[in-house]
Amino acid sequence: MFKKILIANRGEIALRVLRACKEMGIKTVAVHSQIDRDLKHVRLADESVCIGPNPSPESYLNIPRIIAAMEITDAQAVHPGYGFLAENADFAEQVQKSGFTFIGPDPDVIRLMGDKVSAIAAMKKAGVPTVPGSNGPLPDDPEICMRHGRNIGYPVIIKAAAGGGGRGMRVVNTESALMNSIRITKSEAKAGFGDDTVYMEKFLQNPRHVEIQVLSDGQGHAVHFGDRDCSLQRRHQKVLEEAPAPGIDPVARQEVLDACVKACIDIGYRGAGTFEFLYEDGRFYFIEMNTRIQVEHPVTEMISGRDLIKEQIRVCAGERLSIKQEDIVFRGHAFECRINAEDPKTFMPCPGTVHHFHQPGGLGVRVDSHLYDGYTVPANYDSMIAKVITHADSREEALARMRHALDELVIDGIRTNIPLQQDLVRDAGFAKGGVNIHYLEKKLGL
Repeated sequence: MFKKILIANRGEIALRVLRACKEMGIKTVAVHSQIDRDLKHVRLADESVCIGPNPSPESYLNIPRIIAAMEITDAQAVHPGYGFLAENADFAEQVQKSGFTFIGPDPDVIRLMGDKVSAIAAMKKAGVPTVPGSNGPLPDDPEICMRHGRNIGYPVIIKAAAGGGGRGMRVVNTESALMNSIRITKSEAKAGFGDDTVYMEKFLQNPRHVEIQVLSDGQGHAVHFGDRDCSLQRRHQKVLEEAPAPGIDPVARQEVLDACVKACIDIGYRGAGTFEFLYEDGRFYFIEMNTRIQVEHPVTEMISGRDLIKEQIRVCAGERLSIKQEDIVFRGHAFECRINAEDPKTFMPCPGTVHHFHQPGGLGVRVDSHLYDGYTVPANYDSMIAKVITHADSREEALARMRHALDELVIDGIRTNIPLQQDLVRDAGFAKGGVNIHYLEKKLGL
């Protein structure tokens, strides 16, 4: 097991990783930008290193400075959290070449799953259900592109192979608009990702966003931790998640769970990962794999009783998976509300000083947050400042707990999206379960 881990992230996920390390008896190194010197995990870490000015490219995205911090502190491994360099294959490769361990998959696997075209091909081979599509990059030949469109059936969606997070995609409703849409998407992909490779898929009209949590040791063993529903989204950004996903066909669910486990073994995956799917009319369609821990991992931890960060660290330290599928027992239901420092109506970021922070409590209530009285939320980074998680034996009870928890939560001094979350957990349509990915935007009139 590692003796010292450097945490290459900030905010709540950095604190979450630090707590797992402390419980495992592992020393921690916190790296931070100049403005982040007062982050809670920086204060709690065994060592801390300032790696640069506030802009991310000069600090949290600066690979040489992070590796230098590992060298001067004698850290053995780096945990990237999510975001920043968490899915950067070049970072993982440079970490390994420098003699350290990257807590995540091998660089080749990150590249395989980071390219949407190669990822879909790998999933097809493993038996994971995919969206009908071009089965590869679109060529420059208009006739071939239009033939794909006719075979798939309109509407279709053009996606950048290197895209993600809702960027690099365009819906096409008619054949007459196809070639112009392909040209625009290729241009945007080149500018945004440095790669103009695009592919075509069937555009599903009213799907849900359901994902599968997996853990694999890269030594031929893998397990799943069930599914999550992340359909409440605004501009492809998740707002509220739950586990398990309500109203899923049990046969289709078991088939896709088994397929994801098989895929992990087939590609030699190591660490925690998430298979993301669109779910419509009782069928799953693979869209991408996130080769890291997810923001919403706590809902899975609550229903499984397992610490995913600890398990992730163990397998990346070279240990074989110590748990079998039958060891994982799911109990009850869990919700997670993302709390952002933003205006609840305009969604504009609202950085500033937190004058008073009061966490909700009670049975089945968990808050993951780096906030404290007097902490100043900077304008330089993502606006998420807390996650409120509730768990209970039933979905109805877990939702009731979330309503009460949000009512108890106090963050004075800055504006937050708490009012929006309070509205969502009282929404009649959401309470029934099974809303699609367009539900929130329609509710907001977007």
